[in-house]
Amino acid sequence: MPKPRKALISLDDTPYYHCVSRCVRRAFLCGEDPVSGKSFEHRREWVETRLLELADIFAIDICAYAVMSNHTHVVLHVDTESVQRWSLQEVVERWHQLFSGTLISQAFLADKPLQKSQREALEQQAAVWRERLTSISWFMRCLNESIARQANEEDGCTGRFWEGRFKSQALLDEVALLACMAYVDLNPVRANMAATPEESIHTSIRQRIHALMQHNTQPANLLPFVGNHREAKPKGLLFSLADYLELMDWSGRAIREDKTGHIDSVQLPILQRLGLEGRSWVELTLSFETLFHSLVGQPERVEAVVQA
Repeated sequence: MPKPRKALISLDDTPYYHCVSRCVRRAFLCGEDPVSGKSFEHRREWVETRLLELADIFAIDICAYAVMSNHTHVVLHVDTESVQRWSLQEVVERWHQLFSGTLISQAFLADKPLQKSQREALEQQAAVWRERLTSISWFMRCLNESIARQANEEDGCTGRFWEGRFKSQALLDEVALLACMAYVDLNPVRANMAATPEESIHTSIRQRIHALMQHNTQPANLLPFVGNHREAKPKGLLFSLADYLELMDWSGRAIREDKTGHIDSVQLPILQRLGLEGRSWVELTLSFETLFHSLVGQPERVEAVVQA
């Protein structure tokens, strides 16, 4: 029996999660219909665009993502600190970007005077919305329902577009987070859809490399790499972007019989210096979903969470 979502997502244990959504109509999410020859590749852009839109609304950051032909991967970070600093106005404005709200919230945004009881009712409702804006379940719901409606309208049909619910994995430590990000960013290479990560499309690694090469910066819509700060830590991934790119390239060169693609040896080699055991790291980034279930991390961290 599947575990309830609240048992899989616990912000007391970790703010980082890997989520996977798979399409019911497998070949017709973003692939090409072999019978009609009609291409659905444009739907991958739908997913990417909506994903980045939601990151600007929710108190949830995107660490990595890959939009594949019949499923999507996304690594998320829940920012519980920033949402507490949002004013009532900001919470209501953000929610109204997703839903129509209530008559009272609509009047509030229209600068109409509210009675004391109405103001109290709005503050109570906004507290619920504030919590939902840190919810991975609500984030994934807003992503998947939007894409399902667009796809069903295009297909001229109704019914389920995605499998019952998205898969969630808690990333309990830095090794788990890095392994999962590399696994996600290398998905198109492993599926033989791209020769190198920078040649993949609709992925976070392509965005990071493009921003680095074109503007010598990091994309604003992804959680940035900020280095290994010991004090006054800025918000971001506590690794070097250069080290992550080296790790990506090194990991992508591993060849496995059960994977159709890898980075060819003719590509210029890039040294990695993260100090992780090579063989276990390759295994992590090749088989992340099959090796782990709902909790991912060092054995002692997993055991501590299970016993809590």
